[in-house]
Amino acid sequence: MIKLYWSPRSRSFSGIWLLEESGLPYQRVLTDITTGAQKSPEFLAINPMGKVPALQDGEAALGEAAAICAYVADRYPETRLAPGPADPLRAKYLQWLFFSPACIEPALIQIFTKIDVPTSTAAWGSAAQVFDVLDAALAKGPWILGETFSAADIMIGSGLNFAVRLFKMVPSRPSFDAYIARCVERPAFQRAEKVAAG
Repeated sequence: MIKLYWSPRSRSFSGIWLLEESGLPYQRVLTDITTGAQKSPEFLAINPMGKVPALQDGEAALGEAAAICAYVADRYPETRLAPGPADPLRAKYLQWLFFSPACIEPALIQIFTKIDVPTSTAAWGSAAQVFDVLDAALAKGPWILGETFSAADIMIGSGLNFAVRLFKMVPSRPSFDAYIARCVERPAFQRAEKVAAG
């Protein structure tokens, strides 16, 4: 059985939402980061970075939320959380799946720390550019790939929920508000939110 290592009120939310959307049986393994449980040798064998979420599926073990999304969606195609390799939507799916850790998270760190990084050297460009590009993509809706909900929405939706709805680090925009509302309406999101709250 899939094991998801998680901690309340953390980035584990995306992993919980993913597995709730998947319909796959899984076991949640509490890894309380407030007590340092993520630094135990047993956990570091699963994710040497000592971060949650992490996932173990038989012999496979990995960390990083986007990688977990990619793994589950590809390993279990019956979940219909990713376009198949031959589907033309696959390219955009991969782009948006990794947009969250590659662009949204660095942009949020830039906003939070108020660090001035030249756009020519920042891999994400600038925080303004990240959220302008995302705004334009989400305005087409309803999901990041149009009519198709995917694991990319779990990553994008988790990031925007955190940045706009929960911590108000990024000003709301009509496209963000509508998209977050659609995410929140999903039963799997609601179940994940209850679990992640602890």
